[in-house]
Amino acid sequence: MSDLRIRPAGPEDLDTVLAFWRTAAEGTSISDDRDGVERLVARDPEALLLAERGGELVGTVIAGFDGWRCHLYRLAVHPDHRRRGIGSALLTAADERFVRLGGRRGDAMVLVRNERAQHAWRAAGYEPQEQWRRWVKHLTR
Repeated sequence: MSDLRIRPAGPEDLDTVLAFWRTAAEGTSISDDRDGVERLVARDPEALLLAERGGELVGTVIAGFDGWRCHLYRLAVHPDHRRRGIGSALLTAADERFVRLGGRRGDAMVLVRNERAQHAWRAAGYEPQEQWRRWVKHLTR
């Protein structure tokens, strides 16, 4: 893993990240577009973490902190690079970021149908909270 580099994404990375998610991420989000990711990076330049190996993007995670809670989204590892510790390294970097910011607990959005991801989150020490239900409302402009 010594050749794995984890760094925050910059504006120049956004098109690459969006293309990467189409290959490596499970499902899509209403925010998976250039404007949405630009807003994320502009508001919190260290939230979108990239894992690179040999200059190639091999993993991502969004580690957002709103001053109250630590939220994790878009943990994705390229299919050709899975089971090599990349997801674990990204989550360790996210946890370290949260601790530096004063966060006390991280939560993750994980699709119910994505069993592979559930195993990865469990291995990283996360556990589901069955008593909670996600409520959403799509906002229009």
